[in-house]
Amino acid sequence: MANNPNAIKEPVFDKVFYIVTFVILCLFLVTIIYPLWFVLMASFSDAQYVNDGTLLFYPRGFTTLGYERTLTDPKIWTGYGNTILYTAGGTLIGTFCTMLAGYALSRDDLPGAGFIMKAFVFTMYFQGGMIPFYILINNLHLSNTRFLMIIITCISVYNIILVRSFCASTLPKDLWEAASIDGCGNVRYMFQMVFPLSKAIVAVIALYIAVGYWNSYFYPMIFIQDANKLPLQNVLREILLVANMNPADTGTDPMAAQRLALMSSVIKYSAIVISTVPIICVYPFLQKYFVQGVMIGSIKG
Repeated sequence: MANNPNAIKEPVFDKVFYIVTFVILCLFLVTIIYPLWFVLMASFSDAQYVNDGTLLFYPRGFTTLGYERTLTDPKIWTGYGNTILYTAGGTLIGTFCTMLAGYALSRDDLPGAGFIMKAFVFTMYFQGGMIPFYILINNLHLSNTRFLMIIITCISVYNIILVRSFCASTLPKDLWEAASIDGCGNVRYMFQMVFPLSKAIVAVIALYIAVGYWNSYFYPMIFIQDANKLPLQNVLREILLVANMNPADTGTDPMAAQRLALMSSVIKYSAIVISTVPIICVYPFLQKYFVQGVMIGSIKG
């Protein structure tokens, strides 16, 4: 078949550029995927191969002792339950309140919207500090409560700004005018118009908040004294601390303690997999909305 004489030939420079870009992206992909793969393989490998650095691409001395040691601890399941409760509750409350605040601040007819927005942004740069915050929590009698863990980080000014930008650039003002003419109020408009048209930004905000809650360990470490209220990350931290203890300080059988110390690296990798896999499984369901949502404000028209 003869070549089309009118076809535009791709310049050699463009071909070289595509090839170089492809190679660089593949290298980036390997640097991202390999650590995850190594953690997974190390969690199923014998501690000896993990500690001496001979483990590279596949498990050696296949074993599930790391998972058995981690999952047989009853605190793990309590931590899982607490984390699911904190993540689900915080994500629902945080997403709902963030959407309300972002939409309200995007409205030109909101009295004092500019001042409120400046006050929110001010808190992103200047804060009272940890000690005043700790005193405030104690004075409110919220310390060592599950309710505190649900609400403590559910609202973020950054997320409010994302929602505000989305509502201002995506939702046409004519839609509100048409709805108001038909007798639609703000509350009804919010639930019947804004939320259905904002699936992308809702998914992005929900994912941001959920990941933050799932990985949270600092505030529970400070405010929670009851071990039954600790989330998964703090429970795994305690397991790793016990595994890394000096055998002489454990007060148990020295041989068993030494074996536990030898297995500390495998337990560590098993803990990483246990704490990471559930939140990773959520991402594919939100990926189609996530790509669209993170592009908010990138195109002006």
